[in-house]
Amino acid sequence: MKLLARADTFMSFTIPEDEPKPSGIGHQVLAALSVSMGSLVVGFSSAYTSPALVSMTDRNYTDFEVTPQAASWVGGLMPLAGLAGGIAGGPFIEYMGRRNTILATAVPFIISWLLIACAVNIAMVLAGRTLAGFCVGIASLSLPVYLGETVQPEVRGSLGLLPTAFGNIGILLCFVAGSYFDWSQLAFLGGALPVPFLILMFLIPETPRWYISRGREDRARRALQWLRGKQADVEPELKGLLRTQAHADRHSSGNQLVELLRRNNLKPLSISLGLMFFQQLSGINAVIFYTVMIFQEAGSTIDGNLCTIIVGIVNFIATFMATVLIDRLGRKILLYISDVAMIISLFTLGGFFYCKASGMNIAEVGWLPLASFVIYVVGFSLGFGPIPWLMMGEILPAKIRGSAASVATAFNWTCTFIVTKTFRDMIDTMGAHGAFWLFGSICVVGLFFVIFYVPETQGKTLEDIERKMMGRVRRMSSVANIKPLSFNM
Repeated sequence: MKLLARADTFMSFTIPEDEPKPSGIGHQVLAALSVSMGSLVVGFSSAYTSPALVSMTDRNYTDFEVTPQAASWVGGLMPLAGLAGGIAGGPFIEYMGRRNTILATAVPFIISWLLIACAVNIAMVLAGRTLAGFCVGIASLSLPVYLGETVQPEVRGSLGLLPTAFGNIGILLCFVAGSYFDWSQLAFLGGALPVPFLILMFLIPETPRWYISRGREDRARRALQWLRGKQADVEPELKGLLRTQAHADRHSSGNQLVELLRRNNLKPLSISLGLMFFQQLSGINAVIFYTVMIFQEAGSTIDGNLCTIIVGIVNFIATFMATVLIDRLGRKILLYISDVAMIISLFTLGGFFYCKASGMNIAEVGWLPLASFVIYVVGFSLGFGPIPWLMMGEILPAKIRGSAASVATAFNWTCTFIVTKTFRDMIDTMGAHGAFWLFGSICVVGLFFVIFYVPETQGKTLEDIERKMMGRVRRMSSVANIKPLSFNM
């Protein structure tokens, strides 16, 4: 049966037996796994200094001296180089393509690890960390953009969180291996990880949206057919991409800075920046970086390496839970759960350390810091950890996606560097309780930001999200507004 209706008329039909299912899911899973291997390398690189600096600063394991100042730079160079990589990544994904940019990080990653593993002086270690950090910045920008442009809405949440899950596997692998390997052996292991990533990236195509932006319609059709399956009819989706690109071209000034500052583009960019801000100002990197110190000040007798392994396991399990739940509950519900869990745990941690600083007897609640810390990590990993990166690839308009993602990624790494570097000073100035209460207060503000400002993108195509975010309504003739809608009766 055919039903004629206006194209701008909203109609909802619930027909369970004919519910559309994503096609070509196997190839989309392969694409997600391939880029997620890059995220595993990123996670390993980010976690490297925590176990490696223990042996690197021990003269029994090194032929050169690593001073406390040099050791701080081994860790501090990562976010700084990541900031530079985030800035460079925007032009790279626009001109080289999303896939080629991700692929181009594999060999430099290997070189960076070999520089560290074979280091005969601290300069080689710092050079390796700088190169690795630069690649981390590029990867953290390009991975969510690639997945956002290739995966269908029905599974974009679950597959879009795979890079975060694999990143946490990389962190956990580094923590566990660091218990057995010294800094050089650990670096050799890091150098082996990009090899399967490099091989897998050759098996997947460039994103159809990038091909369309370059006027390569035939290549876009082939890429779309690979992603959706041989039996899928990709013409409707391809035509939608062409219409979106044509609209963007008609309204483009040709200047990326001017485009970023357009009123319609500022809203999605500001949402992405806000999510990145509240992600980092929740204090996650400071708390993770100073895990051992926090447990020691709380009077915990748990071994430092065991603490980090526990954190890694909890982080991975929570992210896996988010992967399962995100396409069922939606982005905003998980952000609500995440924020409330962090608020409760941060204020509880602050209260514990305040009582300890006041000289109260807290022996009976010695378990409270570990419990609060676990709830905090679970809460972060459920929502504010992965979702800002996922939504960056969803809500940024196609025409400015590269440059806007570059700005958001650079902003994230800037916040990371500031929070990590100032946390120790915050504790010295306002005490541990004051630092945790400050982070908790910022999370309260973040909750209102999510409630009133962040849109729900669950199940929506990128074109639908862009039209809603930018308030675009297509004007058509009365004849063009008539189209057939097919459904079974």
